[in-house]
Amino acid sequence: MTNKSNSFIENKIQLIQYFKDGIKKDTDLRIGVEHEKFLFNRTDLKRINYDQIKKIFEILKEKGWEPQLEGDKLIGLKRLNQKITTEPGFQYELSGAPFKNIHSVCSENSSHFNELKEIFKSTNITTSSIAYDPFNKLIEIPKSPKERYKIMTSEMPKGGKLSLDMMYKTAGIQINYDYTSEEDFEKKFRIGNYLAPLTIALFANSPFNENKLSGFLSYRGKVWQETNRGGIMPITFEKLNFEKYIDYAINCPILFLKKKGKYFSPNGQTFKDFLDGSLNFLKGEKPSLEDFENHLGTIFTEIRLKQVIEFRSLDTCNFGCICNGPSFFTGLIYGSLDETYEIIKNWKKEEVMDAYLNAPKQGLNTMLRNKKLIDWGKIFLDLSKKGLDKRNELNKSGKNETIYLKHIEEIIESKKTRAEMLIEQFNKTKNLSFLVNHDENFSYSGF
Repeated sequence: MTNKSNSFIENKIQLIQYFKDGIKKDTDLRIGVEHEKFLFNRTDLKRINYDQIKKIFEILKEKGWEPQLEGDKLIGLKRLNQKITTEPGFQYELSGAPFKNIHSVCSENSSHFNELKEIFKSTNITTSSIAYDPFNKLIEIPKSPKERYKIMTSEMPKGGKLSLDMMYKTAGIQINYDYTSEEDFEKKFRIGNYLAPLTIALFANSPFNENKLSGFLSYRGKVWQETNRGGIMPITFEKLNFEKYIDYAINCPILFLKKKGKYFSPNGQTFKDFLDGSLNFLKGEKPSLEDFENHLGTIFTEIRLKQVIEFRSLDTCNFGCICNGPSFFTGLIYGSLDETYEIIKNWKKEEVMDAYLNAPKQGLNTMLRNKKLIDWGKIFLDLSKKGLDKRNELNKSGKNETIYLKHIEEIIESKKTRAEMLIEQFNKTKNLSFLVNHDENFSYSGF
């Protein structure tokens, strides 16, 4: 593969090759999960600051994690194929290693959280498995020292009124899937986008804002719809290939550029301008593949392509249900792909987009193609189970990955999302103290 940082891109063929280099054999398909969580001061539920996250990182360094620096600032950790990073408001993210099955994904998350539990006890920090910060105002949240976040904080609100809420007040789960060909990418990309309304509804877990009901089941979902460079890509509803995705991506304005350790703010020029050698401030220099990869990461749509397909519509969840989303989609994407595609392939753009915009508020009662999302949920849950049965990935106890669908089965059976359960609890207690501390007492089972 071309060296990402040193070789300049001369033509679009190199970009197409970049995505072709991501193609995997059927036997090499992996699942990668990225899981964000809020960390709060236990005493007042204010968000933690840089000194506190640095202290957590320093303790984790003693457990074999290697520091990642930006200048003299400790901004993350790395251990083998795992990464720990923080988002703009110090949301804590574990980017897991790519694994063959959900058992390994769950095991990794559980092991890491056991590492964190001890640290939380000694640092007066607590956590909440909620996807939108329910306690703090935007203005109160400490800001990361990362240079690119400073640029984004200035630029992002220009194209979406809730962009800063997205950056500082949301936490999600991202699932990364491999593709085996250009056609396989198109199917998986379309499924992810067409099922975005169902994903938002099924995994809704953010009904509060500033200690009150927000009127939404997934306020995080609503925020991401009102985010610059977000939403569902228009090309989703067209015949799609790598070149069309590239054309969409390179016509997006550059959000920030990092060259020779220095960050440059945007001036409205696109990545295509960069490819043409016409960026004013770089005097005709052309981009490297690393520049292209960085640019792809500044597109904040529900589904995104790098050298994996990223599913990004899930509200974050606690360690008891974190594996439900990845198992649900793994059954569909790796186990029942063709059957799933057959169901969604003729859905109309207007139907999908209406459901997408309604799902954060209406949840499983949202209509899509003359059915409620709860009914689609049953259909796709059955397909997912069949797919996981077919995969037959067994744990040490001889059980397959369907064991992680329990949370979704309960939601569909009770017709009540996690968000609706939280609302019921809030209506009884009239405060949100029940949202914290639960994870610390959680012990994992099932693998």
